[in-house]
Amino acid sequence: MKTYATYFVNDEKEPIKYGEINLINPKRKRLRGETEKEGIIAYPVFCGFCGTDFELMKMGKSRNLSAKFPQSEERLINGHEGVVWVPSENRFAIVLIRGGDSYDPTRFTEDETYFEYGCDGADGLFSDENYFNPDMLLHLPEKYENLEKLPLSLAKKLVFSDPYACAIFQHERMTDIGEAQNFRVIMAHEKCTEQEAREIAKNETFDRTVIYGLGTTGLFIGDQIRRNHKDAKILFVARSSADSQKVRFVKENMACDYLSVADMNENEIADKIKEYFGNTASVFVGTSGNEVEHRIAFEQGVLGCNGIYDSFSLGPKITFDTMPFGFKNHTILSSINFTQKHMEEAINILCDSKFNELVELIDKDEFISNPMDAYINKIYAKAAPLKTAVIWNKKYIEEVDE
Repeated sequence: MKTYATYFVNDEKEPIKYGEINLINPKRKRLRGETEKEGIIAYPVFCGFCGTDFELMKMGKSRNLSAKFPQSEERLINGHEGVVWVPSENRFAIVLIRGGDSYDPTRFTEDETYFEYGCDGADGLFSDENYFNPDMLLHLPEKYENLEKLPLSLAKKLVFSDPYACAIFQHERMTDIGEAQNFRVIMAHEKCTEQEAREIAKNETFDRTVIYGLGTTGLFIGDQIRRNHKDAKILFVARSSADSQKVRFVKENMACDYLSVADMNENEIADKIKEYFGNTASVFVGTSGNEVEHRIAFEQGVLGCNGIYDSFSLGPKITFDTMPFGFKNHTILSSINFTQKHMEEAINILCDSKFNELVELIDKDEFISNPMDAYINKIYAKAAPLKTAVIWNKKYIEEVDE
């Protein structure tokens, strides 16, 4: 079957194209032990742009994208954030992006495999129609099951399902590790039982949290920490102006503080962070994509003893001096992705959120007329909004926004 889509190729001049292509429908499985199933047709309705898409485009430009193509294909339909319409079931759905022959697709082992719609080995959402494993078309909350048109404000919220699920997973991992890391210290200090110490450690892990970077992943990790740890002090650190929309959103909706470091050197940044807490950080989350993150945490001594460094940036290299690293008992966490449980929790949280306020639209005709130009000069330009999305199929969208 043929459809129209945007797709990545290995091409130095035009690594992303728009046009008619032939769809494939290989059998896939959601998890190890399940039956492989052919996909069923769904119509992408509303699609968001992710930094991963931009990185994949750059990989295509350097002709390094072959490993990401579906088997026997020389292209990858991009897009992994959004809402689809499932005509055979007369409902909207969120595509669970990651599946494969693995027990836990967040942490597959050497003998397991995975795929990711729109990212790795499987075509994604930027197409007029596509095939998706029926077990991976997740339901919206019950009150939205009978909608024939999706309100634009709701679509804007749901476009964050993938990154918010990542944030839930990050919080879960940091909680697990922080508990294991520090409960014995708390037992010794508080003279309490192990169970009591573990509960205390879960909260104290996040007492002084630095989130370096204010993109979607950093924003949502901060939101997860605030929802689960009401007394945590959370400081976002980034180069954005203190009066930018996303900074105002953080302060008004998440009770977090912000430090703009656009005109500071690394010593000054470290001093300001420690001054804010009156101490060192207990958690340092790196989401900026810049190598300054690890230097602030380790070389400048912002991350305190027994602290966690959560690396959620793709690209930067992390280095540390093994002597203070060992004696300060630091832990470095680097793990990406999520499970179906995380995605379903994200969907429910987002439906009752205000995150739609952070999404701006690009016209579909403008995007498909020159996708590469749109990526470089609008969607990921310096003045771009926090999140850009596109209405892919207006038939299923109620365009009156809140």
